[in-house]
Amino acid sequence: MFENPAAISSTSPHLRKSGSKSVFIDPGVDGHLGGGVSEMGDLKGSSSPLHITTMVPSPIFLWRFKVILFLFWALCCCKIGWDSVMRMSIDLRDLFLYEAFLYYNPLLLVTMMVWLWGVNLWVFSQGSVNYAKVFDLDHNHLTHREMWKCSMWMTIIVPTSMTAYLYLYSHGEVSLAASQPVLLYIAFALVLIFPFDIFYLSSRYFLLRTLWRIAFPLQPITFPDFFLADILTSMVKVFSDLERSVCRMVHRQVATIAWFEADAVCGSHQIAIPLVLVFPYICRLLQCLRQYKDTKEKSSLLNALKYSTAVPVIFLSALKYHVMADSWTSFYRPLWLFSSVINSLYSFYWDVTRDWDLSGFTKIFKFSRPSAISNLLYGRQWVYFWVIGSNLVLRCAWTYKLSAHLRHNYITVFTITAMEMLRRFQWVFFRVENEWNKITKSHPMGEISLEEDKLLGSTTPHDV
Repeated sequence: MFENPAAISSTSPHLRKSGSKSVFIDPGVDGHLGGGVSEMGDLKGSSSPLHITTMVPSPIFLWRFKVILFLFWALCCCKIGWDSVMRMSIDLRDLFLYEAFLYYNPLLLVTMMVWLWGVNLWVFSQGSVNYAKVFDLDHNHLTHREMWKCSMWMTIIVPTSMTAYLYLYSHGEVSLAASQPVLLYIAFALVLIFPFDIFYLSSRYFLLRTLWRIAFPLQPITFPDFFLADILTSMVKVFSDLERSVCRMVHRQVATIAWFEADAVCGSHQIAIPLVLVFPYICRLLQCLRQYKDTKEKSSLLNALKYSTAVPVIFLSALKYHVMADSWTSFYRPLWLFSSVINSLYSFYWDVTRDWDLSGFTKIFKFSRPSAISNLLYGRQWVYFWVIGSNLVLRCAWTYKLSAHLRHNYITVFTITAMEMLRRFQWVFFRVENEWNKITKSHPMGEISLEEDKLLGSTTPHDV
C-alpha cells in the first residue's frame, strides 16, 4: 500500500514511534495491520502480519488501587503521628500539639475549602446554573475534577509534612522538624506565584488578580471580587493563624515552646491579630462604599453597615489581653456580647433577604439531569428551612468564636471554623443561583449561550 514511504510527511498523524524504528499505519485497516504496516529495517519485506496489543488497566482497577494506596498512606500517617505524640512527656504534650496544630491548621482548612468548592462546581455542572458566566471565567477555568485533583494533592502533602514534623521533633531532630512547616509554606507560596505556564497559570493569575482587587478596591466591583471577599471573611481564623505562624518562623521559634513563655513576640495579645482578623471585613466594607459611589444604591450603604458591625466584635474581644480582668467582666464583655448579637442577626438577615432572595422560594439549583441529589433537593421546602436554621446557628457560633478566651482552645476553634466553612459552602449555592437568576432575567435566554461563551466580559451589573 505504501509504495513510497518517503512521500509520507514526518508530521503525519499516522506516524508513530516504536523504539527507534518508524512505523507507518494505514488508517483504513482495522484489526490486522499486516498489509497496512511497513517498518523500516528488520520488518522490510516481511509478509507476516504484525499484531499490536496494548494492555490498558481497567479504570475500576486503577480507582481501587488508588483508594488502597490512600488508605495505606493515611494509616501510616496516623500510626506514626500517634506514636510520636506518645513519646512526648505529659506536661509538654499539650503545648507541643498546640504549636503543631498552629502551623498546619491554616493549610488544613484551606484544603477543606478547596474540596468544598469542587463540590460546589460539581453541583453547578449538574444543574442549569452557568457558573462560568456568573464569574466571568474563560474557557480555561478549572472544573470540579481539576479542583478535586488539587485538593487531593493538598490532602496528601499537608498531613505528610505534619507527620514528619511530629516524628522528627519527638525523636530529637529539632532543626529538621523546624524546617518542615517552613518548607511547606514556601512551597505553597512559590506554586501560587510561579510565573510559568504550569500548575494552572491562568487560574492562579485570576486568583491573584482578584485578591489584589479585594485588597485595593479602587476599580468598579465585579461579582468575583465581592464573592471571594465574602469567602475570606469566613477564613479570618486561617489568616490569624498564618500571621502567628509566619511570626514564629521569622523569629526562629518553630519547634520550640519558648514562644509560649515569651508571649510578647508572637503571642495572643499582639496587636497584629485583631488587625488581621478585621482586614477582610474592612476590604468588604470598602467594596460596598465603592459600589455606592458607582451606583448610588442605598442598599450598598446598608451592606457596608453590616460589615462594620464586625469591627467592635473583634476589637472588644482583643481587649481581654489589655485590660484588667474585672474591667473585662463588668464592662467590656457585655459590650462584646451586645455587638456580637447585632452582627449575627444583621448578617443572618442579609443572607436570607439579599444574598439569597428566598422570598419566593426558588427551585434550588434547577437540576437539568436526573440524579439522587436532584430527587433529594429539587424544590423541597425542607432544604430552605434547614439552610435558614443552620445559617442562623452557625452565624452565632462564628461570632462567638471571635471571643479571645477561645484562642488557645484549638480543638473548639478548629471545629467552629470548619462549621463556618460548611455554612459558607451551602451559602455559595444560593448566592450563585440568585445571581444566575438575575442574569437570565436581564437577558433573554436566546442571548445566553452555555457552550459558546469563551471569554465573558464583566459588564453585567451585580448586586453587592
